[in-house]
Amino acid sequence: MFEATIAGSLPKPSWLAETHKLWPQWKAQGAALAEAKRDATLVWIKAQEDAGLDIVTDGEQSRQHFVHGFLEAVDGIDFEHKVEMGIRGDRYKAMVPQVVGPLKLKGRVHGTEARFARAHTKKKLKITMPGPMTIVDTVADRHFGGGPEGRIAMAMAFADLLNQEARALEADGVDVVQFDEPAFNVYMKDVNAWGLKALERAAAGLTCTTAVHICYGYGIKANIDWKKSLGEEWRQYEEIFPAIAKSSIRQVSLECQHSHVPMDLIRLLEGKDVMVGVIDVASDVVETPEEVADTIGRALQFVARERLLPCTNCGMAPMDRDIAARKLQALAQGAALARQRYG
Repeated sequence: MFEATIAGSLPKPSWLAETHKLWPQWKAQGAALAEAKRDATLVWIKAQEDAGLDIVTDGEQSRQHFVHGFLEAVDGIDFEHKVEMGIRGDRYKAMVPQVVGPLKLKGRVHGTEARFARAHTKKKLKITMPGPMTIVDTVADRHFGGGPEGRIAMAMAFADLLNQEARALEADGVDVVQFDEPAFNVYMKDVNAWGLKALERAAAGLTCTTAVHICYGYGIKANIDWKKSLGEEWRQYEEIFPAIAKSSIRQVSLECQHSHVPMDLIRLLEGKDVMVGVIDVASDVVETPEEVADTIGRALQFVARERLLPCTNCGMAPMDRDIAARKLQALAQGAALARQRYG
């Protein structure tokens, strides 16, 4: 009960990459970089285990960015000629690669890190990948023709590649395959029209646990400013949860801690396991176990205890490493306290 986990990413150590950045530059190259990525993965697996988490991740230590880390393994993507593009509804600008031809995997995407992590933990292992809608929103199109039809065609093409890798991850012994879809909180009509279909296509045929992570973004200024514009209640989930509840996806994450998401929206996810965000990744203030347990208690009004998984609101990639480690401990300690209170 109350299996504690994180959304996925963790800060990269300063000896691996630049810190406090979403697109950090690596500190090494070639074999030295590969070794440093493995070392960083081990550090964070140990930190998650020591904290007491029940489901661990590789911390996305081998990826420069959660979307581009997947795109680097895809033929038809031009990284040499990046262009500036507004993403997440033009919330902020980013330099993104371009789709310039038919899409095809060059080989395995996250197989090396998944097998490495699997070999170094007996805990349940989760590996994350970007969802197809979020990929479409983080890459420029010079092949599919642009416009709504081009976005749909591109999303379905990426969904097929994601499914190919997801099936391989399952064969690697991964317990949970999670698709990250922050774009679901931006393009709600598109989610219902085609985004969820693309997500289910990405998860088709999997027998391991499938999850979708839907948040309000990393704790960066552009996202924090956007949240301030959303008013006293954030009801984006209300437009997409009913359709997700009917989908084959087993777990759904949502942002709760220090957010303006009405907790009762969890009711719309009846029948799903709910990853309740009890750790705020937009603040350096470390939650107390009591605060975490209190949030779990509020969520229990709307979801059965056997379906609640305490989680972080979002990934922690841009955070300070020490603060992230302390938040992991607060997450696990709060989950343990909740077991005592509500078990």
